Amino acid sequence: MRVLITGAGGAIGGAIVRAFAKEGCRLLLCGRSASALEQMKRELSVSGIGVEIFAADVSEIEDSKKLRVFASEHFGHLDILVLAAGIYGEIGAIEDCDESRWLDAVKTNLFGAFLCIKYALPLMERGGRIITLAGGGEGPLPFLSSYACSKGAVIRLTESLSKELEDRGIGINAISPGWVNSGLTEAIIQAGPAKAGQERYDKAVKERSGEVPTVSPDRAAALAVFLAASESSGLTGKNISAAWDNWKEIPEHLKIIMESDIYSWRRIKPRDRGYEWR
Repeated sequence: MRVLITGAGGAIGGAIVRAFAKEGCRLLLCGRSASALEQMKRELSVSGIGVEIFAADVSEIEDSKKLRVFASEHFGHLDILVLAAGIYGEIGAIEDCDESRWLDAVKTNLFGAFLCIKYALPLMERGGRIITLAGGGEGPLPFLSSYACSKGAVIRLTESLSKELEDRGIGINAISPGWVNSGLTEAIIQAGPAKAGQERYDKAVKERSGEVPTVSPDRAAALAVFLAASESSGLTGKNISAAWDNWKEIPEHLKIIMESDIYSWRRIKPRDRGYEWR
């Protein structure tokens, strides 16, 4: 398989890279840091698999266009696209947020995903898979509205494109990786309790020290490999949690899942909770 992975230099992106490398895939790694990509390429060189790297900011239109040209010249076509590029944006109470920094997470996490998909699609054939990275948990994230909104929008993008791409035979699903001890933990600590909120700040400090457990990025990586494999064929438009869902059993329940709103974001109506009023 020929796999393009963005955000390849991050904690989750790096874990996904290593997981696909173990599967023997040819890899095209993209990220903002050329040095991080070079380091990853050196790490993988002992495996003997084909690895190409391309430094780019996927939130920039011209960079995404250049990435498509590079992928076409070096790979010809793509089987799998994994969108792990992401940032955390502005942290703080909404009235105190800097407007441009608040928009940064939306631009990278949402618009960057849109751009990569737009320009990669001409290289993908029937049976191709796209994997997006959602996040933000299942409830409100006070003082992290930039990150939370951008990731929620990624899920809606994933659901919408699953219908657009249905006739082309290309599946797309989102991964919710769980709370990983990565850049977000450090960003919260650097922001401090005044911006991040005392409760979230205290928890981040304990997460960094290991006092509070976090989710290993390897769980998201294993799920990404599953979503790229033939055993998940037919699954599309869903948001799967690496931390909470027993995704290995999805093939046994695929028909029910695809005919329902399981693994989807939906508005809960009164009747869904047994009430007759509207």
